[in-house]
Order: sequence, then C-alpha cells, then structure tokens
Amino acid sequence: MHYDISFPHLGIHLGHVGKSVTIFGFEIAYYGIIIGLAILLGFVIATAEAKRTRQNPEDYLDMGIIGVIVSIIGARLYYVAFSWDMYKDNLLDIFNLRAGGLAIYGGVIGAVVSVIVLAKVKHLSGPQIFDTVALAILNGQMIGRWGNFFNREAFGGYTDSLFAMRLPLDAVRASDVTEQMRENIERVNGVSYIQVHPTFLYESLWCMVLLIILFAYRKHKKYEGELFLLYLFGYGLGRVWIEGLRTDQLLIPGIGFPVSQLLAGLLVIGTGAALVYLRKNHKRMPFLKSGKKYEPMPEKIEGKKPPKAKDKIFKFKEK
Repeated sequence: MHYDISFPHLGIHLGHVGKSVTIFGFEIAYYGIIIGLAILLGFVIATAEAKRTRQNPEDYLDMGIIGVIVSIIGARLYYVAFSWDMYKDNLLDIFNLRAGGLAIYGGVIGAVVSVIVLAKVKHLSGPQIFDTVALAILNGQMIGRWGNFFNREAFGGYTDSLFAMRLPLDAVRASDVTEQMRENIERVNGVSYIQVHPTFLYESLWCMVLLIILFAYRKHKKYEGELFLLYLFGYGLGRVWIEGLRTDQLLIPGIGFPVSQLLAGLLVIGTGAALVYLRKNHKRMPFLKSGKKYEPMPEKIEGKKPPKAKDKIFKFKEK
C-alpha cells in the first residue's frame, strides 16, 4: 500500500502519511490519538466555560466521563446499525474502533441522553449544561475529522477543484470508489491515484467557523439552551451539503437515502423553528433559566480556617 497524500492544486505533497505509530512495541492508531486529543480539549473547554458561568467545574468532570463513554457507544452503534453488511459476518469487528467507524449523530444522541439523565440526578439545569458542552462537542468534531484524514475515509466524489485531494487507489476502501473516480484515475510512476473532495476538511473548517461564532456570541445569549440550539442548527446546515458529497454515506434501508443528510435537514428545520419561537417566548419558560449559580469564595474568611484549595474556587448559592 502507498502512503502518500497530496493536494495538487495547492502544491501540497505529503510523501508518507501513516495510519498508526508504534510506542514501546504497541501500535496506536492516529485516529484514536486524535479522538483522545479532542476529548481532552473538550474537557478543558467545558470546565473553563463552567467557571466562566459560575458553575461547579467538578460537575462537568463527573458528567464528562460518563458522557464520553455513552457518546462513543452511541456513535459506534449508529454507524454499525446503518453499515450492518460490513459487520454481520464478523461481529468482533464491531469492537475494532481503531479502524474508524464513529457516526457523530449517534454520539450527539448519546450526549443528549447523558445530559438529560445526569441533570435530573444532580438537580442541575439541563439547558445550561447543553450550552456549556456545546462548544466542547463542536471542538471535538472539528479535531476528530482529522482522524478521517489519516484513515483515508469520509471523502467525497471526484473533483478537480482547488482543494482536490489525491489518494493512492490501493489506500482506500473499494466500496468508497465511484465509477466517476475510476474514469479519472491518474497513473504516476506506476501508481493509480483518485482525486476527491476532502469532505473531512470541509466539515472541520465549517466547525471551526461555527465554533468562533458561538464563542463570540455566548456572552450575548438570551436564555439557557440557545447556544446548543445554534450549534445544532449551524452544524446541520453544513452537514446537509457536505454529506451530499460523500461516497461512504450511511443509507436508510429500503429507501437508499443518506440518513445523516436527512437528520441534518430535520435538525435545521426543527432547531430553526425553535430559535425563532424562543427568541420572543423564552421568558415564559422558567426551565430555560439556570437553576443554580456559583459565586467565587473569598480567599480569607475572618475567624475561620483558610478554605481548602477546592473550596476557594466556587461556593454554591441558590438563585
């Protein structure tokens, strides 16, 4: 197999892009490393946002561990459910996450379920939690897409546009190669190459722009949950057209329509309608107000022992 990847119209040529690295005799997939990095930065963003909004960041460390596990399970089950033909003859491959195969919508569904349950258990505001983790989830999507780059997956059909990506034919799954790609195969030094839309790059850049917009808007939101709705609306808007370019779409059985494209369209319609309605009517809904606030504890308390390090950060106060 050949390992080079290039963007010919941008003058970028990477001679050897491996799929894994060996550390102390153990082979670790770059896909897993990138997902791990995305999760770690997600924790940093969520806890920082919790501090900024005077919530207890320790709540997000507890919820994050459970949320990440449930989200990964949800993302994998979603992918397997709509790619059953790939796994029905070898069920053990379902557990091989190193080869890729995580669907973001399954992860988001898992995250939503986790937040609803944990908010109920911890007596916290669900909409406030959704807003706090929205930036972390979006960051995870932005970074996580680069795992697809190393795996040579999640690309689109043939293109000769400015951002066209050239891949060796023997480095990609045969099922992802369309007839149009085969008609435009180029041979260089005896190696066959296909040229495709780098849809992983499109989505990563889309998420980056959306992340910047949400970071700028978060101090101006009108109610708890608005940031999460904007995230769902913005991401869905991008996913509708990006999904239409991909050649590895997960299709609805019997219909043949891309399930992620359908969900993206429904998200745009549903969250768009919710954003318009709640813009004028959110004050009628008490649950969209945060139920708890936290205030910084003073460095010293007269007549008492100095507070412990963990107590210096936040002191609980009912709103």
